[in-house]
Amino acid sequence: MAGDSRVLMDHNMEIGVTPAQVKKLPKHLREPQIPTDRTHLITDPAKKPRQRYVQKDGKCNVHHGNVQETYRYLSDLFTTLVDLRWRLSFFIFTLVYVVNWLFFGFLWWLIALIRGDLLHAGEEDWTPCVENLNSFVSAFLFSIETETTIGYGYRVITEKCPEGIILLLVQAILGSIVNAMMVGCMFVKISQPKNRAETLMFSHNAVISVRDNKMCLMFRVGDLRNSHIVEASIRAKLIRSQQTKEGEFIPLNQTDINIGFDTGDDRLFLVSPLIISHEINEKSPFWELSMAQMEKEEFEIVVILEGMVEATGMTCQARSSYLDTEVLWGYRFTPVLSLENGFYEVDYNNFHDVYETNTPACSAKELAAKLREGPLLPQLSLLSPEPKTHTFDPLNLLSNQDPLNQEEGKAETEIGAERGGSNGSAAALEQVSALPDGLNK
Repeated sequence: MAGDSRVLMDHNMEIGVTPAQVKKLPKHLREPQIPTDRTHLITDPAKKPRQRYVQKDGKCNVHHGNVQETYRYLSDLFTTLVDLRWRLSFFIFTLVYVVNWLFFGFLWWLIALIRGDLLHAGEEDWTPCVENLNSFVSAFLFSIETETTIGYGYRVITEKCPEGIILLLVQAILGSIVNAMMVGCMFVKISQPKNRAETLMFSHNAVISVRDNKMCLMFRVGDLRNSHIVEASIRAKLIRSQQTKEGEFIPLNQTDINIGFDTGDDRLFLVSPLIISHEINEKSPFWELSMAQMEKEEFEIVVILEGMVEATGMTCQARSSYLDTEVLWGYRFTPVLSLENGFYEVDYNNFHDVYETNTPACSAKELAAKLREGPLLPQLSLLSPEPKTHTFDPLNLLSNQDPLNQEEGKAETEIGAERGGSNGSAAALEQVSALPDGLNK
């Protein structure tokens, strides 16, 4: 047995496959793993940190400078006001109303001054334009009462002042326009779904491992709210500087990463956390990159999750990114979904956790060539050239058992059938877990 284990280990070393982790220990019992030449972070820890293009929280790390045509911001004033910070929005909101009230208050005071109402204030035989308006302060208060339709009843306009009636109409119309614009800006700013993206989670790291005999780049997304994202879709971009064959240098060139656009896998039903997979094939930018070659690469993967908020119907977008130092070679994500009594439970404590798995150190192109030649390691089912689909059939499992135990197994099958098919998946999981170790594989 010891000789067979040593031969198998030597064979793993030759083909660049990492040994499988026997058992995952609890976090407080785990010892820090020493990176090996086969499975570790794809970049050296001593590598200098690189500037992000998109932050982990989704903010784009790009600043626009030397903008000469600033008048373009005023051409779309509404969007400019909505995009302002909250403190500037409150300042402009207050400033617009105060300036508007002061402007029309000055006009009311000017009319009273021209008509002589200020000089004949208090005379009973004099009919002013606005009763009880005898100073600029009273004109300012009358402007506020007129535009906000407070109507205290102490200051009123008389019918002997046609210019005052016209000014009243103008202030009522312009005041409605100002109210509509400012209240509309505040409403749109408050109802923006930016905060909805705070409950959309992305895994801290992306991983590379083998799925169905194909090398895949994977990351995980999840939604913390019970209200779902409608028509959710996801896409990914590879940000990497590139030099063309003609010698042109393109900084931060963007390349699409296919994560299921042609098959529809990019449209998500995000009820529970999902693992998004990118198959590294001939069209992938990682097709010819091995683990050793990726150590020398500098790139950033930007992932974008879009959808409509179920409560408001507004479009929401959440973003995150993975640097080359945040891509783990030879790992998979720890399962977070478990079957409980009548429901499925998601354990978000394991959302970011990964575990080590058998993964070749060669590129996806070399792996595909080796799989065409034949199985790399018959003992590893994940590297077999023709993956088998295992379906659960209790009768077939019972036929492989000992003849003395078949009668007991058939009785259990009949009891399960009497319970009904409404909980068939849960019953199947219980039966598989109850089988002997030799059959539960």
